[in-house]
Amino acid sequence: MTTGMDTRPPVDNRPPPLGGLELARWAWRQLTSMRVALILLFLLAVAAIPGSIIPQSDVNPLNVRDFRARNPTLSEWYDRLGLFDVFSAPWFAAIYLALLVSLVGCILPRTWQHWKAIRAQPPKAPRRLTRMPAYRKVEVDAAPGEVLAVARAELRSRRFRLRRPAEGEEDAVAAEAGHLRETGNLVFHLSVVVVLLAVALGGLFSYRATVLVPEGAGFSNQVIQFDSLSAGALFDTADLPPFSMDIDEFRMEFVEAGNQIGQPSEYEATVTLVREPGAAPETHTIRVNEPLSIDGTSVHIINPGYAPAFTVRAADGETILAEGPVPFLPEDTSFTSTGVVKVEVPPEFGDDIGIQASFLPTAVLDQNGPRSIFPGARNPAVFLTAWHGDLGLDDGQAQSVYRLDTTDMEQYEENGEPYRQQLVVGDTVELPDGRFITFDGYVTWVNLQIGRNSGRELALVGGVLAVVGLMGSLYVRRRRAWVRASVGPEGRTVVEVAGLHRAEGSAADRLVDEIGAITDGLLLRLGGADEKKED
Repeated sequence: MTTGMDTRPPVDNRPPPLGGLELARWAWRQLTSMRVALILLFLLAVAAIPGSIIPQSDVNPLNVRDFRARNPTLSEWYDRLGLFDVFSAPWFAAIYLALLVSLVGCILPRTWQHWKAIRAQPPKAPRRLTRMPAYRKVEVDAAPGEVLAVARAELRSRRFRLRRPAEGEEDAVAAEAGHLRETGNLVFHLSVVVVLLAVALGGLFSYRATVLVPEGAGFSNQVIQFDSLSAGALFDTADLPPFSMDIDEFRMEFVEAGNQIGQPSEYEATVTLVREPGAAPETHTIRVNEPLSIDGTSVHIINPGYAPAFTVRAADGETILAEGPVPFLPEDTSFTSTGVVKVEVPPEFGDDIGIQASFLPTAVLDQNGPRSIFPGARNPAVFLTAWHGDLGLDDGQAQSVYRLDTTDMEQYEENGEPYRQQLVVGDTVELPDGRFITFDGYVTWVNLQIGRNSGRELALVGGVLAVVGLMGSLYVRRRRAWVRASVGPEGRTVVEVAGLHRAEGSAADRLVDEIGAITDGLLLRLGGADEKKED
């Protein structure tokens, strides 16, 4: 026998490539699967971690400023990645939107299937109820029709949904309960969507601003008076409540002794509020975690500090060039604070003056130099140096009020050394050019956060829905029950009660107990029986 070469072409068993529509359907099925929704929810939680570790510009701009000063190179990368404003970053928004679409795409078909399951009839009784995991059998004297009528009443009282018997099913009652378990599951998933929508609503319409106000001063709720403002894309400045507020007194208290010495124990601001122009003044108190609410806008205390007050006089000792408190920024937990005083001087009185100073609430001078050992003002002192020249305030370039540009300035010198002075309250020092600086004292300042969260009420609704949904999905059990009545060989009615539950363990044990309770309820309604078998 001769053989020849097989000239048939090879069979390609690979499936044909997906077309554009098929690929889109496959991608949609993957995105709307519960597995992907859980992955996206986990990614969103991970993406939120930097927002709780890295200082955020819209929450604490002072901490962001300090971080930038300490880590300039790292801050550049953080800016590129949006880590100083995590919850407004494009990558965070992408995860957020993908999760929202995934949940909606997952919930809608499951809701439709659940609706059809609720409207569907409970399954009819199996031929052999003895195979069910929960089963009891008794004999009674009542007729089968009476037993089934009583069974329907008993199951209805236990909130079972009954099947309408079809032809040939008149010997049994079929019932089902526990659809609220899936309802609770869907409500929980819906609550996540509600919370996500609340966050989106807040991101679009909410705003958060900060303003630093010295004690004895005030501000109006206007964008021009804010130190920083973070607002949603649809925020309108015309929606700002037209209130004004004065800080009458700001009180800082610290732990005086023990392991927590120096830790803040109370920040309290007494304010005078005018809700709108022409309205009567109101006195309120703001504390940490006790904000003041004004027409949907909340005013919180963020952080405090000290504002030393200086008076700068010309060489004649009478002409005042500058006076008043200047906010200094805390550098440590002992409230060692640094700041600058910029004095723009008329030409007839000489050069501009720039003062760089440190304010120490409880000052000590030891081998490590001047430092503060307690945040409370027990021994306030100022250590300063000064510069003269052109501050550059007229060149049109914006400057930080907390930094001194010494490009066109020269530091004062005394005996060939940079000019330095230590002042306590009431001290006056003379600059090398004959002008004078007086340390008049200090006041406290408070950094307030003014904001409105448009999605707060909706988020509360989402939280309540989540609790309700979890309770339903955790405590409600999906189960089925059947009662069959037939005439036995001895002429008495044999009643079989059975139940089915998909779960095992304690849930299955509870089903056995429930079937027993249904049987006992039947016997009680029928007036007694003889129990023949129990499995």
